[in-house]
Amino acid sequence: MSSAQNRHILDYLRQHQQQMVSDLRRFIELESPTSHKPAVDAFGAALAEELRGLGGDLEIIPKAEVGDVLRARWNPGAGGVVILSHMDTVWDVGTVAGRPTRIDGDRIYGVGSMDMKGGIVIALWALRALRELELFPTQPITYLLNSDEETGSRHSSAEIEAEALAHDVVFVTEPPQDGKYKTQRKGVSHYTLTAMGRAAHSGADHARGINAIEELSHQVLAVQAMTDYSIGTTANVGVISGGTRPNVVPAEASCQINVRATSRVKQNAIHEQIMGLQARHPEAKLLIEGGVGVPPMERTAQIAALFKRAQTLAEEMGIALDEGSTGGGSDGNKTAALGVPTLDGMGIVGDGGHAINEYGEVSSLSERAAIMAAMLRERHEALA
Repeated sequence: MSSAQNRHILDYLRQHQQQMVSDLRRFIELESPTSHKPAVDAFGAALAEELRGLGGDLEIIPKAEVGDVLRARWNPGAGGVVILSHMDTVWDVGTVAGRPTRIDGDRIYGVGSMDMKGGIVIALWALRALRELELFPTQPITYLLNSDEETGSRHSSAEIEAEALAHDVVFVTEPPQDGKYKTQRKGVSHYTLTAMGRAAHSGADHARGINAIEELSHQVLAVQAMTDYSIGTTANVGVISGGTRPNVVPAEASCQINVRATSRVKQNAIHEQIMGLQARHPEAKLLIEGGVGVPPMERTAQIAALFKRAQTLAEEMGIALDEGSTGGGSDGNKTAALGVPTLDGMGIVGDGGHAINEYGEVSSLSERAAIMAAMLRERHEALA
């Protein structure tokens, strides 16, 4: 595609950057916590209006427990690109009132500004620039906005996976890692480990008891020792509970374990380690529940090639772009695990996701939207 046309797209977006900021401020103030369906649906209604205005063939997919999912299509057909965004945030309704959106230099501070309402603005304006400049591609483009990513996309996984399989590539508008597009994400596994002993009076009959907390302590140390930073595998005991009263030998204690791994092989290997744990006390018993959850987004040759295209297009527009990896998961884990080339981290540059200092960089709105628009003009069949 013409590099001159892509630079024209960037110029257009820079000229409209203040409108992009206004949209982001408006979206931030439409609070949308995952658990509050009416709020998410209200935000979805505003986005539906935007998508219709961009000429998308819009479908609202109803969900009973979470916000409805939005799907807009341009040039319907097989192949092409699916863009994934999520409308939900981790912030309760009312947070904005106590922490109003503000701009300080090149930073816009606000709840959900980086994760991921800035990414939604970038996708919408990439599509708008292509339409306004009469550069819209002929290949199929689908924009899917789900409503429960922050809790694992349990209610929208079917739509995400179906759309991924129907397209050549997937673009995810999660925020980048230190400004870098994400070509690799760790997989996530969850476990609950329960140690079962035998209760007894701690003074009159201590010897008859089997202390479940003591047993669990041995298991916690064994799990923590499974962390191997050299290969990127981490095991974290994050929650622990047990016992009833100080004068009772505890009969039961449990902990919750979170595991991250960079590949399926490593994810399965630590899974086998955890499932193979044995009680130290000969009469104690262990119950291990859970298992492999979100698969890792592995950096395949196809994903590397997809990033290289984005990097080359960015360089032609005078924008530096690098790739990186992260321990966190996203919907991109699901699509990459299906074998569909996925480029993640295409949202707004910023920091403080899920924290009170969350912000996005204003100048990145136009630049990242220009890269996405240029990538939407590329043909990606060879990667499929």
